[in-house]
Amino acid sequence: MKKIFRITGKVLLIVLVLIIIAGIIGYSRMSSKANGNYAKLGEKASELNIDGHNFRDLNKNGKLDAYENSRLSVEERVNDLVSQMSLEEKAGSMFITMIGMTPNGDPLDKPFLTSNPIDIMMTFMMDSNAEMLVNKKMNSFNILQSNPANVLARYNNQIQLIAEKTRLGVPVTIASDPRHGAENNPGAALSTPTFSQWPTSLGLAATRDTLLVKEFGDIARQEYLATGIRLALHPMADLATEPRWGRSNGTFGEDAELSAMMTKAYVLGFQGDSLGSESVACMTKHFSGGGPQENGEDAHFPYGKNQVYPGNNFDYHLIPFEKGAFVANTAQIMPYYGIPVDQTDENVAFAFNKTIITKLLREKYGFDGVICTDWNIVNGTAVGDARAWGVEDLSAIERTKKVIDAGCDQFGGESSPELVIELVKTGQLTETRIDESVKRIMRDKFRLGLFDDPYVDEGEADQIAGKEAFRKLGRIAQAKSTVLLKNELLPLKKGIKIYVEGAANDKVFDTYGELVSNPMEADVILKRIETPYDERDEYFLESFFHQGRLYYSDEEKNEILDLISKKPSIVVVNLDRAAILTEVSKVSGALLADFGLSDEVLNQILFGELRPEGKLPFELPSTWEAVENQHEDVPYDSKDPLYEFGYGLSYGSEIVTMK
Repeated sequence: MKKIFRITGKVLLIVLVLIIIAGIIGYSRMSSKANGNYAKLGEKASELNIDGHNFRDLNKNGKLDAYENSRLSVEERVNDLVSQMSLEEKAGSMFITMIGMTPNGDPLDKPFLTSNPIDIMMTFMMDSNAEMLVNKKMNSFNILQSNPANVLARYNNQIQLIAEKTRLGVPVTIASDPRHGAENNPGAALSTPTFSQWPTSLGLAATRDTLLVKEFGDIARQEYLATGIRLALHPMADLATEPRWGRSNGTFGEDAELSAMMTKAYVLGFQGDSLGSESVACMTKHFSGGGPQENGEDAHFPYGKNQVYPGNNFDYHLIPFEKGAFVANTAQIMPYYGIPVDQTDENVAFAFNKTIITKLLREKYGFDGVICTDWNIVNGTAVGDARAWGVEDLSAIERTKKVIDAGCDQFGGESSPELVIELVKTGQLTETRIDESVKRIMRDKFRLGLFDDPYVDEGEADQIAGKEAFRKLGRIAQAKSTVLLKNELLPLKKGIKIYVEGAANDKVFDTYGELVSNPMEADVILKRIETPYDERDEYFLESFFHQGRLYYSDEEKNEILDLISKKPSIVVVNLDRAAILTEVSKVSGALLADFGLSDEVLNQILFGELRPEGKLPFELPSTWEAVENQHEDVPYDSKDPLYEFGYGLSYGSEIVTMK
């Protein structure tokens, strides 16, 4: 037996040594490759002083070119720049994808020790910074890591310096999904504690306060700006008319007029009245409305590729764009993955659909900003096939051509400029057509002031991002967005004995009440619960998307009801979709819906220091049968809803105080 152990130990040691050697070799190769790429770069741009004005000599030719001259119009600068760009540089500009950084804010070009799955994915499944910036000549990226503000700022400055050393010095546009909530989903939103914390878009809609939403946009703009993020891959102007849809959480609810108001205020907060050097550009999504997913299944996945309109309500989903995004002059637009079934002359997904992109968006609405596809619709990745719905049989180069022919400018989640280059060199696309898209992309860079100064103050980033004044307003918004659905108990009397379950930080409830560890010793029970969903794991992103059922399983329901039936109880449900709360509502003494509510703010609400003021942004159905029988494209149409759209109580003179 001892001999077996010795042999096993030696084998394991050999395996470990081989792994270490392989790691060292891999590290060395990646490091050498990155260094070789960076060696191809030129010098940092020098400054030209002309008539008392300083300009950046981005192409290092010792003279002031039109595109370097901030005194000229944007159009003059764009035309001059594009005239100097090679086909390879133009093609690289038409791609935006994820890019990685180290925990210190350095470009991610080689492996480092980490247990973070996002870091691992970025290291081994994505191209290195050097490959994309230098070889592929890309200059637009979205970041996924949620590092501290000064680290994000440092990373911006690092890659802007690399970009400055390229032939024409075209600056990088850094983009991001939403970062101001608790959701952490690499396919939709990124929780970033360094920023102030706010309710979700559903919560913002629940406030019915456009001034508050615009103020949120302005605060988020300042925090993004301080860290170098200049393109918001949001808001979502989609309508949550299908309650099962896994992305309802990112919308402003199911009512088109409400969504339009919120979308307009949101974009104005980020961009201002016009796009400028203090703006963050918005890429409003998903044209022409991604909400009516067949059976509520999301189009990230093959089973959710169809968008259906049984209520003949396609035009309803255009209203948030017509009255919101376009009125606010959103800089950019993203179409969704889905196929608008039988709404156009071919059943292909939005970004491949010329009727949607050119005839509707470009011609009817006159939109001349950047149109960027959703992520990975041309090429598959290490975690899944391409989401090329309706054109699965086309090759990658054929899909690329179809996207451009449809009228799109930029490819999201892709890094394959060689396909565009081949299409032009083989005569399948003209360089003139490519110029149209590149001019739109460069126009936004000029408007944002990136060509004149893309750098940020790393020390100031920590002072701006997440400062207390911003966090305080976020907490106020959390309370204002909370919806009081039923009330026989609130506000609570201070000093009351309270048992808490489901909270992240139950100690805060000892502030005004007396926290007890046994529910039978309590005067009142507080139970925090989540919206139910089906757990899925066939595809990589499925675990991050809450889809399927809206009812609690027997096990989940019994666990909730067994507790709250013991004593007078308050139930707080976090709604990322429209949960079925019929039985929970009957048993609870008070029922609140939250859309991203910290325990600290909830504690203040329970004891009357703050008031819940929200109104539901969607109806809450009473039964699963009602959900299954409603139309995917029609708002508030389930039979006998438990709580209707717009419902919400408030604390008033008739308040019953729990003794």
